[in-house]
Amino acid sequence: MKNDVIIIGGGASGLCAAVAIKQKNPSLTVRLLEALPRVGKKLALTGNGRCNITNRNITIGRYHGTNPEFCEYALSRFNREVCEEFFHNIGVPFVFEGDKAYPASLQAASVVDCLRFAAEELGVTVMTDTKVTNIQLSGGLYKVIADKLSFIADNIIIAAGLMSGGDRLGCDGGMLKLLAKAGFDTVETRPAIVQLKTAPDIVKQLKGIKVNAEVTLKSDGKILRKEYGETLFCDYGLSGPPILQVSGTAAKAPNKCTVSLDLMPEKSFDTLCAELENRVKNLKTRTSDEFFTGMMNKRLGQVILKMCGLKLGARVSELDKSAVCKIASVIKSMNFEITGNTGFANSQVTSGGLDTAQFDSKTMMSRDSKGLYAVGEILDIDGDCGGFNLQWAWSSALCAAHNIADKRNKNASDK
Repeated sequence: MKNDVIIIGGGASGLCAAVAIKQKNPSLTVRLLEALPRVGKKLALTGNGRCNITNRNITIGRYHGTNPEFCEYALSRFNREVCEEFFHNIGVPFVFEGDKAYPASLQAASVVDCLRFAAEELGVTVMTDTKVTNIQLSGGLYKVIADKLSFIADNIIIAAGLMSGGDRLGCDGGMLKLLAKAGFDTVETRPAIVQLKTAPDIVKQLKGIKVNAEVTLKSDGKILRKEYGETLFCDYGLSGPPILQVSGTAAKAPNKCTVSLDLMPEKSFDTLCAELENRVKNLKTRTSDEFFTGMMNKRLGQVILKMCGLKLGARVSELDKSAVCKIASVIKSMNFEITGNTGFANSQVTSGGLDTAQFDSKTMMSRDSKGLYAVGEILDIDGDCGGFNLQWAWSSALCAAHNIADKRNKNASDK
């Protein structure tokens, strides 16, 4: 079964590459191999089923890896506007909520469907339940083996992803292991955009409470990253957008990290102390367990008082200046030591992967194995939460697709 291109992986980047190749050069034969019973399963779940497809503010600073500059050309050449046109042409107009872009349908499944429809209409051969177990170079061509089947191709695109989502989404990292065995250099993989675990004593008492907080990640007294947004207390630790944003940095930190929550970032410490002292004067006849009622979540306020060593049954009038300063300190810096994260199965993306030094940043092709391309998550590039990882999937896939199609077009014109 000779093919011009075999794409391994029917997720976001694999489907995008398949469609783009056929759009650019309809004469090329493209075969897409997907291990699961259907394509795009992980993509269909993104953005809580709404698919945050990209972001207005795509900048290199939102990407991470050993060499994040690797993705600069792809993100510039095939930027958000190019991707918006690509999706519009296959039936997916965008709508924006702030800087975040979504399909107008607000259904991730519809993005999968339109990619799938376009692939079928353009003549891509899609094979599901086809797990690749080996890749060999044979007579200048690539031999791709999947169980008892084998396929020959001039070019192969590795779009298999890594471990995020776990086995239920077919994300076992098997392709990375296969390539490492073949001699490709890899960077250690870790979960990113994932919930963080902490000691349970405080967070269990606050389970289910959401707060808008400034989240500061620290290690050895140094600030590693800051984010702001809705933070959720869970029985195992912390979640919410700012926690997910700092989680990748926490996973890569060589030493233990702490997360500090500023529950009132809009107020300085001195301003907060003054407000709390005034509150003591106004509410002096109440018991301290009602001190925060009306100011913040009642249960959260009670836990803060307990963290300060204060009795909940005491009168508010008994809170002296020292106690008020202690309360303000906890509100401005509620600290949790990070003990881990909830793992690959719960992560939205994997950091690490194939070392990008082995690939051409303008084409995504291996420097040593001509005709072998890698795109999307399997490369050592991961983005922040907010559509950045899907933009990388589209941009890297379009780089590879255009290079393959342009090569064939050039060869044809040279003859």
